[in-house]
Amino acid sequence: MRFRFPGFGRQESVHDYVGVLVPLEEAHLHSHSARSGRCEFEEARTSSDDPEVDVSEAGAPKDSDNEDAGMLQMSAAEYSIEGLRREVRKGQRQGQWSEYELKSKLINKAIQDIGMGRYNWQLFVLCGFGWFADNLWMQGVSLTLPSLSAEFGVSEKQVRYTTSSLFVGLCIGSFTWGLGSDIVGRRIAFNATLLITSIFGIWAAYASSWVSVCILFACLGTGVGGNLPVDGALFLEILPDSSSALLTLLSVWWPVGQLVSSIFAWYFMTNWPVEEGWRHFVMTIGIITFIMFLIRFGVFHLFESPKFLLSKGRQAEAVAVVHGIAHRNKKKTWLTEEILDAVVDSEGTERTTTRVSATNIIKQNLMSFSVDHIRPLFQNRKLGTATLLMWFCWSTIGLGYPLFNAFLPQYLSHGGSGAPTNDNTTPAETYRNYAIISVVGVPGSLLAAYTVDHKSPFLGRKGTLAISTLVSAIFLFLFATFGTTPNSQLFFTCVEAFCQNIMYGVLYAFTPEIFPAPVRGAGTGVASFLNRVTGLIAPILAANVPGDGTTTPIYMSAFLILAAFGGMVLIPIETRGRQRL
Repeated sequence: MRFRFPGFGRQESVHDYVGVLVPLEEAHLHSHSARSGRCEFEEARTSSDDPEVDVSEAGAPKDSDNEDAGMLQMSAAEYSIEGLRREVRKGQRQGQWSEYELKSKLINKAIQDIGMGRYNWQLFVLCGFGWFADNLWMQGVSLTLPSLSAEFGVSEKQVRYTTSSLFVGLCIGSFTWGLGSDIVGRRIAFNATLLITSIFGIWAAYASSWVSVCILFACLGTGVGGNLPVDGALFLEILPDSSSALLTLLSVWWPVGQLVSSIFAWYFMTNWPVEEGWRHFVMTIGIITFIMFLIRFGVFHLFESPKFLLSKGRQAEAVAVVHGIAHRNKKKTWLTEEILDAVVDSEGTERTTTRVSATNIIKQNLMSFSVDHIRPLFQNRKLGTATLLMWFCWSTIGLGYPLFNAFLPQYLSHGGSGAPTNDNTTPAETYRNYAIISVVGVPGSLLAAYTVDHKSPFLGRKGTLAISTLVSAIFLFLFATFGTTPNSQLFFTCVEAFCQNIMYGVLYAFTPEIFPAPVRGAGTGVASFLNRVTGLIAPILAANVPGDGTTTPIYMSAFLILAAFGGMVLIPIETRGRQRL
């Protein structure tokens, strides 16, 4: 396969993709409406001379208040400058639409008309690498704890600070790369996160002390922490609205990362001496991460996000990227710079410079933490209640999940004895059981993708989330109370892992759907921040609880997950079947 190693300075041009452009008059033949069989070839008749004709039956969206529905389904007659002007200005808006907002909506429409294709599916896999790497290293660090404790003579409780060092890096990485991708672009951040992770991951295999291991794990965390926010944003910005559910399906890569990590740990740590096994393991997953970087950077030609280019005043390149996506998908597009300018050029538009400076981006991101920016989340009682409960759920899960999962290899190594010992279960059994648990967890994400849209009153987003969380809490209690043998621990943990993968899969989908678009970034941003911060606290608690620390953290985890279940039941919003606003 040919490696391109493209330069970051390359500028896209519409001249690179000859043959994809069609006249606006023919746009309806290549639209989303045409593919779905709903394209009309005349204006909907709404005049009084034919009062029996319903607008909704003539091709217009039935929910006239929903701007997204209108942009998804347009009649042929609306593919004109005037028709597009009306469509991009639909929806409630305080004040005038800005030039950037209108052009962004028009680019959304063009991408929707191109539809899902080869480029989108390739990017689904490459963005999945980010989810994969996140759990590959999260679980990888956990799997090294018993070996680090044995080699460096660190107590089982003290070695848990290793996980804290990783979470420090995750917190820094999630903020830095989330902000940095708005400044330097999605493409650079998309590639740099995996590169940084692989460099420090491989370096960690040569660490000579426990402190140096912690420092290097913190450094690789700065790369891993940027994967989810950067990859998610990039994928969403080129994803057709009608296929937005695929963002949820990305979560299936997460348990696959855990599975791969557990299999390699099982192989290396049971066939090499304690001081060598974990080093070979960390080296291997570091090389895997570097290979994923090479595939992203050298094999796949990634287009920069058209939204980012538009925000930087690079409109020609933004249009060229849309043409490039159409070319890669073997589709046509009607978008040109002239159409963008013509649709925006009318009264009622705030004519401001499209370019957004790095200083303004930083200010906008810092404003997301201000009270004024968060206040709209509490504009009514229902939304305010849902916001607080969702943040509560993210916080309790963020603390409860790592209290159990981050130290699971340690718990399994005790064999249910309730105290650290090397006599109850062999290293081979420990890592074999961990691999089995990882395999069982993978179908959970797939089941979540099915149940979130199920019509049963007990399922949907809220029902599936609550049920999976409750079962997770129950089996954590059972693990701590009745997990007295390796086999009983394996059974309880398999059920718990299966349900927790359902829980996380639904949580990632449900959370952004609750918040309205103008404050969606603030709502999900605070939720993610609380999740990372509480995750940082978990290893500190686990290292300082009274006693031997083998059961108390598990009971704490169970109580926290149970508290999250209580919050989920009280959330007053169900988003199943609702149009994403």
